[in-house]
Amino acid sequence: MTERKPPGISFESWADRQIREAEERGEFADLPGTGKPLPGLDKPYTEQWWVERKMRDENLSYLPPSLALRKEAQEAREQAARARSEAEVRRILTEINEKIDEAVRRPPEGPPHRLVPFDVESAVREWRSARRTEGR
Repeated sequence: MTERKPPGISFESWADRQIREAEERGEFADLPGTGKPLPGLDKPYTEQWWVERKMRDENLSYLPPSLALRKEAQEAREQAARARSEAEVRRILTEINEKIDEAVRRPPEGPPHRLVPFDVESAVREWRSARRTEGR
């Protein structure tokens, strides 16, 4: 526990003494990043730097709900193209279509999503066609 600043000593000299004594005891030796520049010094300052850092460190992202739905729809299209069966294509696209239908009825926050439900039968035909082409 840190001791209290004695009366009559300036805060700066008291703090400097605390740091010097801690250095002498080796409390700053072998800290992570020792001898390396501080990360992000070359980037512009933002007031939310700590939120950005936390999200980056924990591999998190935030998109407004409408953009998250767009991203989810794109991922569903890609998953359907890689599906192993027609049933899987139908399941993937039916699930995302339910979310798109809900977003059409009650638009989520954010920019317009501009999504329309996938034509499941057309997607299944494309999936079959791609399988025939790969089989040759």
